[in-house]
Amino acid sequence: MWQSPEAFKQRVREWADKIGVEVQTISLRVMKNKWASYTRRTHLLIFNTELLDLDEDLGDYVIVHELLHFRVPNHGKLWKSLMRAHLGDYERQEERLKQIAPKIQEEW
Repeated sequence: MWQSPEAFKQRVREWADKIGVEVQTISLRVMKNKWASYTRRTHLLIFNTELLDLDEDLGDYVIVHELLHFRVPNHGKLWKSLMRAHLGDYERQEERLKQIAPKIQEEW
């Protein structure tokens, strides 16, 4: 679990630096259908507040997932390769998220 919303946002900034993307705004709010969203035009990242109650490795999965969309707009081979490069066996975290909240994962 995350110590605070600020700690989560700091982790987003750390990953953004590692990946080499610029984040302008990070927001946390209640989201019913998604873990996160990214608006390309404004570089706005919104994360579901439910992430704050999950293990940090699951948060890292969602953070990296969204940050990679700064460069790769889909979930194709390049995106999967980058996920694996940053997180290793990312599919494990993906499966855990599906078990925790299957409805959210379906929409994301």
